[in-house]
Amino acid sequence: MTDTRPVLPQPQRLRAGRAPSTPRRHVSPTLSLYFARHMLGSVGLVLGVVIGLVLVVDLIELLRRASGNGEADLVTLIGMALLKNPFQIQRIAPFAVLIGGLITFARLTRSNELVVARAAGVSVWQFMGPPLGVALLLGLFLIGIFNPLAALMSARYEALEARYIGGQSSLLSVGPGGLWLRERLDGQPIVIHATKMAAGGTDLGNVTIFRYDSNEVFEDRIDATRAQLTDDHWRLENAVISAPDEVPVTQSVLDQPTRMTREQILDSFANPETMSFWALPGFIAQLRDAGFSAVQHRLYWHSVLALPLLMVAMVITSAAFGLRFTRRGGAGVTIAGGVFTGFLLYFLTGVVYALGQSGGLPVVLAAWTPAGVATLFGIATLMHLEDG
Repeated sequence: MTDTRPVLPQPQRLRAGRAPSTPRRHVSPTLSLYFARHMLGSVGLVLGVVIGLVLVVDLIELLRRASGNGEADLVTLIGMALLKNPFQIQRIAPFAVLIGGLITFARLTRSNELVVARAAGVSVWQFMGPPLGVALLLGLFLIGIFNPLAALMSARYEALEARYIGGQSSLLSVGPGGLWLRERLDGQPIVIHATKMAAGGTDLGNVTIFRYDSNEVFEDRIDATRAQLTDDHWRLENAVISAPDEVPVTQSVLDQPTRMTREQILDSFANPETMSFWALPGFIAQLRDAGFSAVQHRLYWHSVLALPLLMVAMVITSAAFGLRFTRRGGAGVTIAGGVFTGFLLYFLTGVVYALGQSGGLPVVLAAWTPAGVATLFGIATLMHLEDG
């Protein structure tokens, strides 16, 4: 007689000391896009609000500074504020990601959407993937596309500032052909070119000086083997003065008056914020070949390069604070803690950068420390809260 009883599955024998494992779930593309859209919308909202506030503050400051200048009208000042705004966006973007991440995780937690995702077997590290991807892509976009545009607009802003508000225009430029210095002495333009530099631009070799009259008509040219900057003049050695339709005159020592100082020469380098991320390595190499320190430009370049990692760190930090709503409550305290952490990171970043510029820290360490510390802090806090 055949046994028709149903065959029941045999229970699996568990190894000693092991609990049955929970099957891992993969985040579906639809859910990933949903989380990414929430993150992108929150970051965009925060950026829009902060950019508007910064624009108003910059415009008020420009109105104050240009109050005694009749040439700068309101339209020009508004244009200057708009030109300065992209550089501000690059600076505030990491903190916009932090606040946007707090809003995103708080909203998804309060609506129990993350609770449902966890109940379905999705871990916190999985549903953080889409926000992390948004932050990483945003950081790469800022480096590769937005930064060159912001640098171009920042350079235009500095030119308008020097023209309408009295800022100092650059007296110096460095290129493959050497060093170029420009100044006006009693209304007469003077251009200095040198192929060898030392002592921070105050000791020049293979010097050529072009002198013009007040109408910018060429007067004469001075060639010298060496030029040293003193208090109020350049001391030229083995100088040869050549003027149109005249016999060249040679002098062993010649003093060329100037109002330049060593501090003005050092401050006249192109501001790193006015240079594209892609153009900075070549400019840094030119500075080194010219005998100048490129610490400021190297620090800025590495800080821009570390921007994607800093954005990722902001998302992890925002998750560490934003996912605590369901467990302990106190939304205001939690958000305030996240914002305070952001401002603390901003303060520490300024301190580390100052140490890097002064030589107290290596440039690479100073530039990457804020992003690295923020990433490790966020991961450690999130692991403590989620994994015990």
